Amino acid sequence: MKLRKLLAAALMASFAGLAHAAVINVEFKFTPFVGDPAKADQVTTVAGTARVYINNIFLAEQPVRQDTVPVMFEAREVSAAVWLPVASVGQALRKGKNKIRIEFAPADDRLAYRAQLRWASVTDQVSESESEGRTTSTNQANEGVDDKPAKGAIKMEREFVVDFASEQPWHRYPPVTALTDADKAALGKLLKARADLFKPKFDGIYALLKSNPQIKVDQVKKLKCLDKVYKLGVRMAPPSADQIDYALSGMAEVVLTRKGADQLFEATNVAKL
Repeated sequence: MKLRKLLAAALMASFAGLAHAAVINVEFKFTPFVGDPAKADQVTTVAGTARVYINNIFLAEQPVRQDTVPVMFEAREVSAAVWLPVASVGQALRKGKNKIRIEFAPADDRLAYRAQLRWASVTDQVSESESEGRTTSTNQANEGVDDKPAKGAIKMEREFVVDFASEQPWHRYPPVTALTDADKAALGKLLKARADLFKPKFDGIYALLKSNPQIKVDQVKKLKCLDKVYKLGVRMAPPSADQIDYALSGMAEVVLTRKGADQLFEATNVAKL
């Protein structure tokens, strides 16, 4: 009876610790591959290009090379070709509900393959479990996987909720549903004004950077990062009106890209520019 009470107390203490564990990050891992991870210790990744979106806002494009990668752990987890800890995406992350979308285009449209999306919450506490005499420790929770057969391009999405994101004023602005010619002209002027800030002593850029809590402006100044880049001959020239693509996210953000290039600029609350 005493041993049973001790075990019950230990379990209650463990559950109590988990109940107070706070989520500090959510990680997503994506891999397109051929092979059978249930039977083999290695699979082959599929060459192509992955594009990552958070809340319909383009975040990054990453090439995926054909490579042999390991299958790990008892969960038979395929090594990630694309890994995203969402705490690193900055102000695109919303406090509350969010959505990640990964679009993958293989180099060979005829190849049959599997695409795997995994996710897990990272907590600020370590939990332990015991099975068959072995004790394991982890700071991850809410793990899951979506595994799909594919041929050609594939799109995988997942909604997730975070409480650790910093709420920005424009997160509560109404969504932008259309852009007028006046809106586009205002955005063009804003692009030019931002590009004009890239000149010594960079006071305007430092003022903008202060709004991003992830950037340590004092360190940037101390290291003279902008001065060194400028000295190397780097200059910023905004695109002309006919070189800009405008993408609506369904929220307050409007993403501007130079045609044929990666992400150029992100504007918010167009109506108040």
